[in-house]
Amino acid sequence: MRVADAIERFLRSIKLERAFSENTLRAYQRDLTALEKFASSRGASNLEDVTLELCRDWLWSKQQAGSAQSTIARNTAALKSFFKWASQNQICDTDIGARLRTPKVGKRLPRVVTEAQVNLILEKAEQLATPDTPSTHRDWVILELLYATGIRVSELCSIRLSDVDREGNTLRVIGKGNKERTVPYGAPAAKALDRYLRDARPLLQLISTSTPSPDAAHVGSNTGFLLISDKGKKVNPRSVYSLVARVLQDAPGGGPRGPHSFRHSAATHLLDGGADLRVVQELLGHSSLASTQVYTHVSAERLAQTYRLAHPRA
Repeated sequence: MRVADAIERFLRSIKLERAFSENTLRAYQRDLTALEKFASSRGASNLEDVTLELCRDWLWSKQQAGSAQSTIARNTAALKSFFKWASQNQICDTDIGARLRTPKVGKRLPRVVTEAQVNLILEKAEQLATPDTPSTHRDWVILELLYATGIRVSELCSIRLSDVDREGNTLRVIGKGNKERTVPYGAPAAKALDRYLRDARPLLQLISTSTPSPDAAHVGSNTGFLLISDKGKKVNPRSVYSLVARVLQDAPGGGPRGPHSFRHSAATHLLDGGADLRVVQELLGHSSLASTQVYTHVSAERLAQTYRLAHPRA
């Protein structure tokens, strides 16, 4: 079987059977397509011609090109999953991916914004939310919900109106692996949400239906989603990334300035406030407690920094 055909079958299989996230599917597709091109350049167009040595050569070439250890680890994971599937489905004789070693990736503490900085950001967002500019109301509710719930940007963009319980102040969220969970939000987020639903969202729908566009036939087709764009469609995660990057550009500290900064900050502030680690795990939708425990390291590091700055004999 041709390598390209096997990859296509594999991607279709994991999409239907294993409920991988869209991000994982895209990453696996990029990685395996790159492998297919590398193999083809070595005269290995058929899967039976792809050897362990060829896979190691490809990973080595990626490393020599300057790819990060985390990228090499993901490349290796893609190969392991692909060849395990191919072996189990008798498309190839042996699982050569089982002999690949995944490089260790050093843990990097996530970027966390202080409570004072978050408060300033959210206060400014509320001040900018004027009645005649509905997009500013949408920006305000996006920021409030990201911090109040700690949900992922993909989860936020996929929330439907029917997922919102305004009486109980909770959201129904579909996370990784199509796992459903219910997350609470507080009074400030409720205030932003109520104003958005009352004043901004109807106006966004009105603007989208009154503005001619080549896409007019599809306008309003996504109006079941909570957050809609100026064209009446489901808000794109890229626009949320741009928004968060913009509001965090003046905030001190290193690391990425994206929606996950609000997720990291929410988790860290919860633990700082005395929340149980298991509760934070449930809120974030982590399948493993180990994923949540990184925030205990963040809290300890912040405590150490505060100690060094404030204690007279530090």
